[in-house]
Amino acid sequence: MYKIIDGKQVASDIKKEIAEEVLKIRNSGGKIPHLAAVLVGNDGASETYVSHKVKACEEVGFKSTLVRLDKSVSEKELLDRVDALNNNPDIDGFIVQLPLPDHISENKVIEAVDPSKDVDGFHPVNLGKMTIGLPSFVPATPFGIMELIRRYGIETSGKNCVVIGRSNIVGRPVSILMSKKGTDATVTVVHSRTKNLPEIVRSADIIIAAIGIPGFVKADMVSEGAVIIDVGTTRVESDTTKSGWKLKGDVDFDAVAPKCSWITPVPGGVGPMTIVSLLHNTLLAGKLKGNM
Repeated sequence: MYKIIDGKQVASDIKKEIAEEVLKIRNSGGKIPHLAAVLVGNDGASETYVSHKVKACEEVGFKSTLVRLDKSVSEKELLDRVDALNNNPDIDGFIVQLPLPDHISENKVIEAVDPSKDVDGFHPVNLGKMTIGLPSFVPATPFGIMELIRRYGIETSGKNCVVIGRSNIVGRPVSILMSKKGTDATVTVVHSRTKNLPEIVRSADIIIAAIGIPGFVKADMVSEGAVIIDVGTTRVESDTTKSGWKLKGDVDFDAVAPKCSWITPVPGGVGPMTIVSLLHNTLLAGKLKGNM
């Protein structure tokens, strides 16, 4: 019988740990951590994520700032806002919510963020440090995945891990973290151009699905006893929910779960961990500046 990796519960535990630290900082007269988010336009998914981040800040006692910009904002205006946040001593860390409108270069914006405030962990400096094992802000979703694996005591050493997807936000960084010393998995990254993809995925002890295609991983692609981390969060239409949509993972859960030893649900798996990872990185950013 498969067991659920409960990201909601682990995220709740981590929030309690962070809230305790913030209380100690408050009681000793230190600076309260401050996370800012920049939201361009009003994409539904982005609105949801950002409101969850603001709520999470409140829960742990952080200060939070939301910078709302119209989707017609120019690239220069956005870069000016990023510069202002870089130079605001009260802000410990901030994120620019992706995706951005087509007329704005995401790479330019990511590179404009001060690496010491880059709590998303997307800046090339932080990714480079992570790659060679130096202390850095680890991207929030990969950090959350690694924390779930650690807290559930899932064995990784010598295991075959297949990462489905090669994005700079999840696939690439998590493949590096899974293969690093101390975790010691043997990692294969597969993507849309991979030949014999089902066969390769079947060889995995651990599958991390981050391809963004709902229900992509089918039962015949999974070996008995595999561990599955489903990163997918695609909105699909639903006539059973009030909102008219629901979140669907990259894994065909009902068909695949009976074959697994452990599996993350969607929602309630990796999603909640992404937000607490941002809180963790913001607290770290404040400590590194000697603010707390």
